[in-house]
Amino acid sequence: MTVMKMLMPVAGLIKVRYGGDKADIDSSFFKLHYRTTSTILFISTILVTANNLIGKTIDCMADGSVPGNVLNTYCWIMSTFSIPSRNAAGKGVNYAYQGVQPANGLDEDNYIRHAYYQWVPFVLFLQGMMFYIPHWLWKTYEGGCLQKITGGLRGRTLDVEQRKAQLDTLVKYVKETMKLNQWYAGVFILCDFLNFVNVVGQMFFINKFLGGVFMSYGTEVLHWSDMDAEDRTDPLIEVFPRLTKCTFHKYGASGTIEKHDALCLLALNIISEKIYVFLWFWLIILAVLTAAYMIYTVAVIAVPALRKTMLQRNAKTNYSNDDRLDLLMKKCDLGDWFVLFLLSKNLDSILFREFISQLTEKLKTEP
Repeated sequence: MTVMKMLMPVAGLIKVRYGGDKADIDSSFFKLHYRTTSTILFISTILVTANNLIGKTIDCMADGSVPGNVLNTYCWIMSTFSIPSRNAAGKGVNYAYQGVQPANGLDEDNYIRHAYYQWVPFVLFLQGMMFYIPHWLWKTYEGGCLQKITGGLRGRTLDVEQRKAQLDTLVKYVKETMKLNQWYAGVFILCDFLNFVNVVGQMFFINKFLGGVFMSYGTEVLHWSDMDAEDRTDPLIEVFPRLTKCTFHKYGASGTIEKHDALCLLALNIISEKIYVFLWFWLIILAVLTAAYMIYTVAVIAVPALRKTMLQRNAKTNYSNDDRLDLLMKKCDLGDWFVLFLLSKNLDSILFREFISQLTEKLKTEP
């Protein structure tokens, strides 16, 4: 199976959705989590399992006394190890490769064990699901409500009478459900907060998974690129070694335990190392953007004038000399404003202004 065929199942997450087909029920920052980041993680899962890109997941060589397929399976299951690395000076002369030099009496407790590579595709897939869960929770609670009440009003149509009838129904619905939308807005804000908690938690989770090296992974890579070649110790190889060691024990002819030293090639680590370098930068950027968005959300909750400005912007007009939005802000609580804001994102500006006019006229008749 080609890589492109394997990537097709995740195409639905990143396809461009044109206006009119589905209601927009969340923000661009929300989409960065469940659409962009989940897609990145699902694609990464496919890449680290696509053996046709590199070859075998592990390929070990020894003295020939142990069959190759047995050795490969054993070392994959039981994990491999490497020796604490030296810098590039002497590579190819004093030792063969970074991480597989002679132990020289080093105690086995100081060996660096590598078992996480078996779990990399599972962990990446789990992370993709974790980034999608807040959206799933919000979508499940929302239940297609916005889709139903804006049906036939999104996009443009020449059927003026039909739009007028549907607009009247929308105005009536919004008016009758005022003061009943606190939970609707509250669940969305909660899921927004879960996005922030998730992205920060994911960084600590990856750090734990990789043995405590992820937090400084990107900075070490940047520092390594500026070092002199003779003084370098490649942090990518430290975390995702391409060559490792494996020890196989078996009985000899006389019943004595024989120890067979093997050198194992982990070709897929060349992909894993680049995935996690990218994730280091991406998760930091996403965490910063989400934190800024959460501050913005708190400001929207605390400052009613900001809510009015957001509606003005989406309506593409200035109501400074008109009391319509002022009346709406007095009549609406946070939940009602949130519904109006979602409507302003899904209706074109002309239709939304007409909606505001009709709604405020109905509200003026109330005591």
